[in-house]
Amino acid sequence: MCLFVLSADAYECPDTCNCSDITTVICVDTEQIKLPLEVPRRTQTLTLNRNNISVLTERAFSANGTDMELLALSLEHNNIREIKSCAFCGLPRLVSLELSYNRLMVMTPDAFCGLGQLRNLYLNNTLMASGASQLPSALSTDSLCNLQTLDLSGNRLKEIPLSGFGNLNLTTLILTNNSIATLNKHDLQKFNEFKEISVNLSQNPFECKCDKLKEFYDWLKNSRQCVDLETLKCAQPEEKKDIPLVNVCKPQDLGSYVLLGIVLALIGVVFLMVLYLNRRGIKRWLNNIREACRDQMEVYHYRYEQDSDPRLANVAV
Repeated sequence: MCLFVLSADAYECPDTCNCSDITTVICVDTEQIKLPLEVPRRTQTLTLNRNNISVLTERAFSANGTDMELLALSLEHNNIREIKSCAFCGLPRLVSLELSYNRLMVMTPDAFCGLGQLRNLYLNNTLMASGASQLPSALSTDSLCNLQTLDLSGNRLKEIPLSGFGNLNLTTLILTNNSIATLNKHDLQKFNEFKEISVNLSQNPFECKCDKLKEFYDWLKNSRQCVDLETLKCAQPEEKKDIPLVNVCKPQDLGSYVLLGIVLALIGVVFLMVLYLNRRGIKRWLNNIREACRDQMEVYHYRYEQDSDPRLANVAV
């Protein structure tokens, strides 16, 4: 009897939700979702999109304090504004967390506590200004030591909201469609320390003033960490708008020009030395040419005088 009750509880599907199988629960477009949500303990994929969940409370997805076996949790389009401490506690096996298209304004430093197996965190189009300022402390938790993919696209970020990557294991950082004009020296230093990170930076309004862009341009050219380098375009100043960033501030290869100048100078010096060492022979050669030309001109002059004298012409007849 006990086994029967436990089995029934394990497979019970919440009202207003759709359970396609024993491991997947989908609750979409309903106003009746209340947290903490009771779902079958063996659920591995939980989708709670468009349910107007404004606050994620402590242990919001772990009813009765029981750890769940969730691997993927999606909370898109829920108007989430606040994530309280330990909101995801009780999900020790969670691998993917989708928080896109919300309005996050408040995140406590322990917001992502307990997510030791999390690999993918999606926060695109979800951070308000205050939420973006609180994100670095929330990501500094040691619980995210296995995080590999972080999506921060579409958040109007002007700089990277990370204090560092030391506690993370990031391999992919997506920063597309933000308001980043350039990467400062501190950000570039962080990237140089963690060579394994791939960064996406397209659709940002880059300011293409070469004097301010030098360090950023050098990093783009030498690090190969920016995977969408060819798609980066200038937004300012106006005369450089939409020009590919890689073509704007190409440094002149002064070394090649200097080397070419040295080679030409050496050729010139050698040529002058040859002329100097053979000056007597050259002078003799020039004199010979001049004498030959003079003799030839005298022959022509003699023939001309004969042809122009009519008496000589009659004698010839």
